Amino acid sequence: MAVHLSGIQPSGLLHLGNYFGAIRQHVALSEQKGEHFYFIADYHALTSSRDPEALRSYIRETAITYLALGLDGDSACLFRQSDVPEVTEIAWLLGTVAGMGLLERATSYKDKIAKGLKPSVGLFTYPVLMASDILAYGSDIVPVGKDQAQHVEMAQDMAASFNAAFDAEVFRRPEMLLSEEKSSRKVPGLDGQKMSKSYDNTIWLFETGKPLRKALNRIVTDSRPPTEPKNPDELLLFDLLHLFLDDGELQQLKTSVREGGEGAPGYGDLKNRLAEGIEDWFAPAREKRELLLADTGEVDRILARGGEVARERAASVRDRALEASGLR
Repeated sequence: MAVHLSGIQPSGLLHLGNYFGAIRQHVALSEQKGEHFYFIADYHALTSSRDPEALRSYIRETAITYLALGLDGDSACLFRQSDVPEVTEIAWLLGTVAGMGLLERATSYKDKIAKGLKPSVGLFTYPVLMASDILAYGSDIVPVGKDQAQHVEMAQDMAASFNAAFDAEVFRRPEMLLSEEKSSRKVPGLDGQKMSKSYDNTIWLFETGKPLRKALNRIVTDSRPPTEPKNPDELLLFDLLHLFLDDGELQQLKTSVREGGEGAPGYGDLKNRLAEGIEDWFAPAREKRELLLADTGEVDRILARGGEVARERAASVRDRALEASGLR
């Protein structure tokens, strides 16, 4: 039986980029046969988070978001990373065989340092803990975006190194499953860069009403009037509209913008249509989120059950690693 695993860091409110880049695929995979482990990476969040109350809030919000978007907390295993201390034990064991050169090549480390994040030991060894997350549950398949593919490759390398060092098949080799977005383009932020909390250019999944429209008003446009013909493929608004509109309506809008003239939609019209699309798309999830917010006990139950299941699996893998290395 295939074992799927993925995680998400609770570093802020989840946004459209998180949804189309990862969450939607995670929920769809959870409906397939096999075992499914989804962890909230709170240990990883400590490489940048220094606000305990905010972190607690984001951990719960992340769990609620997954459940509201359709993850079945009884068939899939949803849990907090920190509820499985065996993962940090396995990370140490992997760290004893991981090469410095391997970690120095980590693009995520280089990117974060380039953005001004302080280079802590935790940030440098982030890939080792990530490898432990992947290997602790005997994962076969790890769904990731292209920017996370290297983490799976590094986990493969560490698993092979440990198994070779102690001449034992302790860790199963995981394979990656690259995520497929609705189009080949990345989900852009309000400024045209990749949507990311780091750039403060995100749209919260459950934003609605005036706050949503206020956020969308920040989308970068120019001063050309609606009557002036424009190339819709060069407009940031269409990179977002294509996520929510059917092909027929999308092509109709593109034609109107390309031709210009009287009756052509202006940027304000397109932003209003985008707001409607977002509101409609996430309406069922917003309703379910409200129910979950009113029943925090159910969320706690799901996380507690997930932690128990995940810890039992990780303990078994940890014990095999300890025995193979001579510590048991």
